[in-house]
Amino acid sequence: MSRIGKAIIEVPAGVTVSEKEGVVTVKGPKGELSQELTGGISFAQEDGVLTFTRPSDSKEHKALHGLYRALINNMIVGTSTGFTKQLELVGVGYRASHNGQRLELALGFSHGIILELPKEVTIDTLTEKGKNPIITLSSYDNQLLGMVAAKIRSFRKPEPYKGKGVKFVGEIIRRKAGKSA
Repeated sequence: MSRIGKAIIEVPAGVTVSEKEGVVTVKGPKGELSQELTGGISFAQEDGVLTFTRPSDSKEHKALHGLYRALINNMIVGTSTGFTKQLELVGVGYRASHNGQRLELALGFSHGIILELPKEVTIDTLTEKGKNPIITLSSYDNQLLGMVAAKIRSFRKPEPYKGKGVKFVGEIIRRKAGKSA
């Protein structure tokens, strides 16, 4: 079993963590996030260090202990430094461009795909000759960033025969052999 819940979290300078009626709020230079704590999980803050405690050693409390510790840690990291994800478009004629919060994709369909991004997510597209287009997403909210990246990837998932599609940078696609002659 993992011992994630017992690990301490160091709160960097410029980030404040507060709790009111079971809702933890983290404020930092990049933004503000909040998360509700349920299941009896509580935390203590001393000298810039957060420690989480659970009421019992039941399976449910152990799971929630690690979950909330990880969520609060992601909130602290996000509001202080932020998160980035990069997606790569692999395929002939696949293109990406952005205009403000609007992402326009050409993924081999008869029509273009237009996606409006939330204001918390910033986008950058990079297209170099001879290389695959790269979409860079950044945000202080890791959950929202993951959902947006998964949505973009879902438009054309990488296929196992030629590897074409939208994939994360560094993702390894499991390849299959084609028809045998």
